[in-house]
This record gives sequence, structure tokens and C-alpha cells, in this order.
Amino acid sequence: MEIQPLNDEYFMRQALIEAQKGFEMEEVPVGAVIVCKNKIIARSHNFTERLTDFTAHAEMQAFTSASEYLGNKYLTNCTLYVTLEPCTMCAGASFWTRIGKIVFGASDERRGYQRLKDNVLHPSTEVVGGILAKESSELLKQFFLKKRT
Repeated sequence: MEIQPLNDEYFMRQALIEAQKGFEMEEVPVGAVIVCKNKIIARSHNFTERLTDFTAHAEMQAFTSASEYLGNKYLTNCTLYVTLEPCTMCAGASFWTRIGKIVFGASDERRGYQRLKDNVLHPSTEVVGGILAKESSELLKQFFLKKRT
């Protein structure tokens, strides 16, 4: 068996595991992990229903956890892996963390930050989209289909 490198796909699969946890808790299945020096330092999924808190998105939870782990509010040398394109709230929060890179799975054409005319991310933040987009989208579709039945 070949050992897989610690690449964007590997870490996005870890974010998908978090999204699945959210799905099982009847949360919108978005998962996030934050990586620093090839080590996962934070992982989360949506907690908006459980905490009755509309700000408890996967990214927000992961930012808080990563900052606590590092003892620093800046995540300059970190990468956020998230299964769905960040919303404007989460993108704005990422600005303040100065996150080095954001890798997302599925695009969010209705609520994603990319629909804004102005870039809300920190100017030094690198972005890669579409990593495991099909898997990320499928989990979301399953969730909303289940909610409608």
C-alpha cells in the first residue's frame, strides 16, 4: 500500500470527516480543519443548531480552536480546509486571522464570499477552490434531501 502525501486532498478528506459528523448531528454538513506545518491543529463542523448560535460555523469554531492551540490570534502560517466556500462572515473573520491559505471544496453561489465585488480576504491569503468539490456537494445535497422528506 502506497503512503499518501499530506496534500490538499488528504486534508480536505479530514474536513469531510468533520462534515459527516455534522450531518450525523443534524447540522448543515460543513467541516473544517486548520493545518500548521503539516499538522492538524484544529478541526470542527457546524454547531449552529446545537449551540443555537448562527455564528457557530465550522470555520469560526476552527479559528478559535487554532488560535487557542497556537496562543496567537494570527494564523499566518496556517491553512484552512473547509468543505464549502466560506460565507461572507467567515471570510471576514479569516481576514482578521491573517490565515495564509484557504482551500475549499464546493462553491457556494448563493452565500459564498466570492459573490461580493470586493475581496474580503486578507491580501496575503492564497485561495484554492474545488478540492473534492463533488464529495462536498453530494453530502450537502443528501442532507437537504433528508430534511425535505
